Amino acid sequence: MLPPNVLSVRALTVALPRGADRRNAVESVSFDVGRGEIVCIVGESGSGKSVIAHTVMGLLPPALKATGGQIILESEELLGASGKRLRELRGSRMSMIFQEPMTALNPVVNIGRQIAEVLSVHTDMQPRDRQARVLEVMEAVNLPDPERLVETYPHQLSGGQRQRVMIAAALALEPSLLIADEPTTALDVTTQAQILQLIKDLRKRLGMGVLFITHDFGVVAEIADRVAVMQRGRIVELGTTREVLRKPSHPYTKMLIASVPSLRPRSPRTASSGRPVLSLREVSKTYNSTSLFGRREPVIALQGVTVEVRRGEVFGVVGESGSGKSTLARCVVRLIDPTGGSIRFGGREIASAFGESLRQERRRVQIVFQDPYRSLNPRRTVGESIIECPVNFAVSEDEAWARARELIRIVGLDQKALQRYPHEFSGGQRQRICIARALSVQPELLIADEAVSALDVSVQAQVLRLLDDIRKRFDLAILFITHDLRVAAQVCDRVAVMHQGRIVEEGPTADVFNTPREPYTRQLIESAPGREWEFGAELATASQ
Repeated sequence: MLPPNVLSVRALTVALPRGADRRNAVESVSFDVGRGEIVCIVGESGSGKSVIAHTVMGLLPPALKATGGQIILESEELLGASGKRLRELRGSRMSMIFQEPMTALNPVVNIGRQIAEVLSVHTDMQPRDRQARVLEVMEAVNLPDPERLVETYPHQLSGGQRQRVMIAAALALEPSLLIADEPTTALDVTTQAQILQLIKDLRKRLGMGVLFITHDFGVVAEIADRVAVMQRGRIVELGTTREVLRKPSHPYTKMLIASVPSLRPRSPRTASSGRPVLSLREVSKTYNSTSLFGRREPVIALQGVTVEVRRGEVFGVVGESGSGKSTLARCVVRLIDPTGGSIRFGGREIASAFGESLRQERRRVQIVFQDPYRSLNPRRTVGESIIECPVNFAVSEDEAWARARELIRIVGLDQKALQRYPHEFSGGQRQRICIARALSVQPELLIADEAVSALDVSVQAQVLRLLDDIRKRFDLAILFITHDLRVAAQVCDRVAVMHQGRIVEEGPTADVFNTPREPYTRQLIESAPGREWEFGAELATASQ
């Protein structure tokens, strides 16, 4: 008779190397995953969630070491098992899917061979039988036209399709335990909903246990049977999804849940009467792509986009990957040139500007990107990065440094931060630095391009409040680009929904979210994970 629990973890402790911010990455952690059960481990970056997953799989990096406890997979102890035994178990009785499938898949091997590799390593199947099984699991994860897709390569698939390939490989031998480490974080809301439903369906069909790692409480509400909340290596709360989300007992859990933005739009601010800062008229962008057969084929990224952003308001642009959101942002700041249409700042046309004229106009608009670490020069101090732009616009160094000291205070960091380097800060602190740098030339328009999507929920809330404070302090216009509908509902005064390069719906945020006119908008809202649950408080206050 099979034991009721697929996985039992008892008093697990994993030590960090000397000099780390704490002694253990994971400390005295205990939990079970039953058959047919989905257990979510939720917490912020650095809480130890992924360390648990890698310890179970026997994939800890050399710098980390399990120093105590037990990990039992169907009555078999994993801690202390040989490398050979762990390799036998990985894929056959336990499998793992990762957050970014493009880095987990081999770019030069077609996906059929990559799925078949699990079968060739762990079974004596003949090639014909392996091929049949590959097609079977591809069909089970709802990949379209498996006979054709087996010959394709990862770069030829969408993000959702690549994640389905990872799931197909993980389930090829129907393991008892599936570990999913942030598998939907990088996916659009509709694709995320499909992957979550797929995992729930497969769990039910195969009776496997699922250990699901996430920092997204919307995902927790959507998929979990039980929830473990982690803080600094310890489980601070463990219970059913309803118990944890409805009646959290630990202050840290309460703080995390309170930080999750509500999908219900906040009370609208007084309509902005400010002048238009940005006016787009019929903006389009077409790329010329070369097909596999050498034919040049046009790829339409933007089609007739017309938008107006006024001083003092937050204008949101939402949509899936590939909808044209980031292309629009890059056209506005002229990092790429539009194919057609008009882009005006304060009445001045910049769509066709070039040289010194374009450089001067760029002073009026600044952009904050998704990844602050890649946005900052690692060889320059924070202060040097902040003063670079104003100095380039003929501001004296003394004045530029004075601005840097004021801005670093406004974004909530100590003056000593100016002398430190980007790697010495957390992700949220680095994003604050990027905001300070963007404000250093006193722009009229700030573009936030997925500026909070990579941040933990509590840090995200802090940065969103900071952006709202800055908007009011400097009377800024903000073009806010996001795929997170919860964030858009709380921070945007008006919102435009983009689909396949077009704006399909636009209006006050409350109108778009509460009474969407377009089927695509309704589909996006209905796909938001955990939409039946009411989370958190409003992130941007309605008081003006």
